[in-house]
Amino acid sequence: MSRRLVVEADGGSRGNPGPAGFGALVRDAATGAVLAEVAEPIGIATNNVAEYRGLIAGLTAVAGIDPGARVEVRMDSKLVVEQMSGRWKVKHPAMRPLADQARELAADLGGVSYTWVPRARNADADRLANEAMDAAAEGRPVRIAPAAAGTVPAAPPAPGVDAGTAPATGWAAPDTTPTRLLLLRHGETPLSAERRFAGAGDVALTPTGHRQARAAALRLAEGPDRIDAVVSSPLRRARDTAGHVANALGLAVEQDDDLRETDFGEWEGLTFAEVRSRWPDALDSWLADPAAPAGGGESFAAVAERVARARDRLLARHTGGTVLVVSHVTPIKTLIRQALLAPPEALYRMHLDVGCLSRIDCFADGPMLVRSVNDTGHLEWPGASGDDAGREEP
Repeated sequence: MSRRLVVEADGGSRGNPGPAGFGALVRDAATGAVLAEVAEPIGIATNNVAEYRGLIAGLTAVAGIDPGARVEVRMDSKLVVEQMSGRWKVKHPAMRPLADQARELAADLGGVSYTWVPRARNADADRLANEAMDAAAEGRPVRIAPAAAGTVPAAPPAPGVDAGTAPATGWAAPDTTPTRLLLLRHGETPLSAERRFAGAGDVALTPTGHRQARAAALRLAEGPDRIDAVVSSPLRRARDTAGHVANALGLAVEQDDDLRETDFGEWEGLTFAEVRSRWPDALDSWLADPAAPAGGGESFAAVAERVARARDRLLARHTGGTVLVVSHVTPIKTLIRQALLAPPEALYRMHLDVGCLSRIDCFADGPMLVRSVNDTGHLEWPGASGDDAGREEP
């Protein structure tokens, strides 16, 4: 029977791109003994380049230990795991040579599989990568503190269970390592410019909206957070906004239907004043009661239920990571309201500009911390939105 080895790999940069480095180690799968460790600074590079370099280093180390071994690679990079597993295409030109090199190394081994793990379960590789990044930033040699040789690796997922799609209940991470949700409202549309209701309609971005999305992409690509996944509402204005960011990060866009905007029914495309003049009683009812549907469409209570489902799925899949959620005004306000344990009326006390960013840190033991709301520092002009959930174009 072939020997079984585990590769744990990670990489990152301070600034993306910025001073970058990677780390990898090889364990004996049966005993957990650490057989090799490597950490190396690579100058100025992106997170994704560093992640691939970590994978290549780990596979190279395996080849020197036992090229006939069966190998399980464990990484907290969803991008690398999905691309190396063949489920996602390698679109970014800078990634293709690295992916090809990793495939060539894997082809010469006894068999390689790839498993996504939360960052909290990739702690030793993360430690090595951070030391390499520190060394790159400080211009010094790497100083490795070896992992405990007898440490048993984290248990693999049960047969038939994808490590990246754990049940929504029971997600876990150390209390000091939150799962970060970065919430990006889509860019301007013709309806937002005129302050009209837009819910289930597939409205396109304006040229200004595309510029706002590119500005957000630049900020996120150069920011301190290493984003593990980009998840979008299925509606076009959110998908197109997410596409700009995903291209800048070298990630694919995932879609979640529960992140779509409220269905405003007959009110779609109308201004607040037009709805007031035609359906005053229905509008008053909607503003007073979260269970009242908007224009015969959907209620805020129904939106809150599905948005919470989407949030829990993200926390289960990306525990300890950072997820960019590209959505609309009502779902984003709802996530913030739920994090604050605020009543439904709080929706009318928040303002979100088009193209704005907000952030929530979600901890495994329950608390959620709202770290920022309606951050438009990346935009060179103010957003064009109304003053409350009923008047902002979602």
